[in-house]
Amino acid sequence: MSYFNYYGKNIFYTETGNGEPCIFLHGNTASSKMFKYLLPLYTDDLKAISIDFLGNGKSDRIIKFPDELWIDQGHQIIELCRTLNYGKVNLIGTSGGAYAAINAALETPELFKKVVADSFDGNSLPKGFADGIIRERQFAKSNEQARGFYEWCQGEDWEYVVDLDTEALVNYERKQIRIFHAPIETIQLPLLITISKQDEMLSNNMEEECKHLHELNPQISYRIFDEGTHPLIASRADEVAGLIKTFLRS
Repeated sequence: MSYFNYYGKNIFYTETGNGEPCIFLHGNTASSKMFKYLLPLYTDDLKAISIDFLGNGKSDRIIKFPDELWIDQGHQIIELCRTLNYGKVNLIGTSGGAYAAINAALETPELFKKVVADSFDGNSLPKGFADGIIRERQFAKSNEQARGFYEWCQGEDWEYVVDLDTEALVNYERKQIRIFHAPIETIQLPLLITISKQDEMLSNNMEEECKHLHELNPQISYRIFDEGTHPLIASRADEVAGLIKTFLRS
């Protein structure tokens, strides 16, 4: 098992495959395990690196997630890249991992080549986001399938991790915490956004937002699927993998 140090804490990561390096970034309450059955779709021509963000999976636990969680996770990505010293790498983030990926690319574009933001819910959080997260997590913790996923990703202390994550997400709206440290449209790298019209976890009008972002910055492209649950990278695994690999090679 491999770890790197981040402000005195150990963060877990794995490497598999050969080729151009690409970092896979999990969403909130998940871990790198979520990519276990997806990576074979990519590792024929990519070196896949996956990470457990601090406080998740096999990484060290903390007593509280940072207020600017997705910005801090972007810093974790940057530190991993500097540790591995691979040169420019690609980033594939899904759900919350998409926010972390964009933040990393905004802050240090010299470390990255291209970015994929899968199942991404836009530049701002909708009104009522905090209450929606609380309801969603209360239901999930009482649902056998969801509890099983949490435990598979996090281990026996899954409820502790989920509660910390819920607190962090709720605070985004209640404390008016910034999501990005710079506007998305200022990104200096090619960014591909992939979303599904059927994704019930996305609240914003992403069709309109994607169109607007592309008009502001032609390096931002998008693909909207008619079908697919959250996260799209898993529910439409073969199609999304083909799309992403074409994007990374282009």
